[in-house]
This record gives sequence, C-alpha cells and structure tokens, in this order.
Amino acid sequence: MKLPAFTRAAAMPGIMKDRIVILDGAMGTMIQRYKLGEADYRGTRFADHPKDLKGNNELLQFTRPDVIREIHEQYLAAGADLIETNTFGATSVAQDDYGLGPLAREMNVVAARIAREACDKYSTPDKPRFVAGALGPTPRTASISPDVNDPGARNVHFEELRAAYYEQGEGLLEGGADVFLVETIFDTLNAKAAIFALDELMENTGERLPVIISGTVTDASGRILSGQTVTAFWHSVRHARPLAIGLNCALGAALMRPYIEELTKAAGDTFISCYPNAGLPNPMSETGFDETPEITGGLVEEFAQAGFLNIAGGCCGTTPDHIAEIARRVGKYQPRCVHGGLFSELLATAA
Repeated sequence: MKLPAFTRAAAMPGIMKDRIVILDGAMGTMIQRYKLGEADYRGTRFADHPKDLKGNNELLQFTRPDVIREIHEQYLAAGADLIETNTFGATSVAQDDYGLGPLAREMNVVAARIAREACDKYSTPDKPRFVAGALGPTPRTASISPDVNDPGARNVHFEELRAAYYEQGEGLLEGGADVFLVETIFDTLNAKAAIFALDELMENTGERLPVIISGTVTDASGRILSGQTVTAFWHSVRHARPLAIGLNCALGAALMRPYIEELTKAAGDTFISCYPNAGLPNPMSETGFDETPEITGGLVEEFAQAGFLNIAGGCCGTTPDHIAEIARRVGKYQPRCVHGGLFSELLATAA
C-alpha cells in the first residue's frame, strides 16, 4: 500500500535529512517569569469560577494571549524551527481538575492559532517554522493504580483517554498545527490512547500530519514510570510509524545520555528527538533548574557530535537563551543518518 503524503509539514523530512531541527524550550518556565496572579488567569471570562485557577497555564490563551504569543516569538527569534502549542494540559481529563473540561477543544484551537500566527510571522523560504501540537500525558495513568492497597484500581480508562485525545487533536488541527507531538510519556498505555485517537482523527479528516513521540525516563533504572525500558517503549509505539521518537524532561541531558544512545540503536530507521530539562531541579536558581545555557548547550552539542540527534530542544528550566545556545552549538554537526523505514517511504512519496 502506498504511503499517503503529509498534508501538513510535508517539508519536514527533507529538512531533517539536511540539518538538526531546533525545537523550542519550556513554556512553564517562561510563564513563571511574568509573575502572573490569580486575576491574570481568571480575566473577565472566569472571574466567578468557583475553583482557584492560578497555575492552569492553558487558560492563558484566553486571558493573557499576549504572554503566550510573546513567549512563542522569543523562541522563534532564538532560532526554533518547531514551537509547541501551550496545550500540555489541555485535555478534558486534565482540565476536569479545574472544572473546565468542556473548554478543552476551544483551548486547543486558540492555542494553535496563536502559535500559527507566530510561526507565520517568522517563517521565511529558507527557514520555514512549524507548529507542534502538544499532547501531554494527563495527570492520570491508565496502567498504574492510584491506590497502593488496590493494584487493580484505575482513575482513568483507555476509552476516556482516547476520546479526550481525539478532541484535543481536533482542536489542534482546526487551529493550524503542522505536527502532533505526544510528549512526556510516563505511561505507555496513555500514549497508545493518544496514538489511536490521532490515527482515527487523521483517517476521518483526510489530513495527515507527522507524529513525534517522546517518552520520559523517570529514574536511574532507565525506565519510564509504567516500567518499560527505552527499547521496550519504542517497540510498544513503533506501530504508529512516528516521524521521530525521543526522550524529554526528567533527568536532564547528563543523566539522559545512555538512554538516548540506547534509543538511537533500537530505532535505527527513525529520526531521534531529544529535549532535556536544564539539569536537576534547584529552587534557588532563577529558572528552578541548575544548568545555564552554556552547560545545557554543551551537553546537547555532545549528543549531536556523537551522531544521536535529528531534533534538539529543551524542556523544564530552559529559556530562549538555552535554545539559542543549543541551536548555535548543534548547527555545526550533521543530523543523525536514517535509512529505510518511514523516512525512505516519505522521500519516495515526495519524489
């Protein structure tokens, strides 16, 4: 069966063949710099909402879109090719904690439009910019019990997650996302629900977007929270035929190195992404994390030098300065060479 061409971001595989693509950095870290209060999150629309809303960053696309737009533009100015929508927690499952589940779809549409406008402003023929629709893990786990006394207990099920991710994907698609990014995966079953929903959505709409999948190693055992090694995680999601598979968040680049190397060996025919935290948490630092742009940039540069990377960026604690330093340092290296698999089919389709 012939592989259908991407209807959005069709240029991405070719760009990734030629150079390392730069992803943006942390949204939450940047939002914290604005020192927003409860009133900023509420605006006029949510002034009478019965629950506290400070910290629900996805609300800011309604109440402080200027902040979200400015953050996107700072990352684009720093050299990002790919920016994430402010939708990490914009599923009905996550928003139900604030009593705002019914707003999830609209939240994604508006967030994607803000990111789309920023990308269009900075795109040039030589450096197109792309919107990555971010689908976060939700605060619930489909394969892990929340009750130590009842291993069979669950606070969410696959079908609830599938429906929530389908709705999120619909909103991101409508708002103008180019890529779907299923990220910070600590429970593979949650990721499978997102993958299933996106496949269903693309089949129903006729749109076909690249999908990037990014897991999170939660401790020095090299496993994600639901118990899989990096290699096992890859084999659990490879049926989705993602454009890229990678790791983000969690340990920071220094401790992530053996696991990103393992992934490059396991997923030989797929692009690799890596966007680590700026080291380990440190509440005394300005960003809440230890590493300066120079330190993080140097660590990610070593990954590029070792031939591990096709996409590089930053997660918690990273700023536009970190992304500018990463872009400067990795730009001198060739991207990881990928042969066969989805990549070869995409190039054949484009030919």
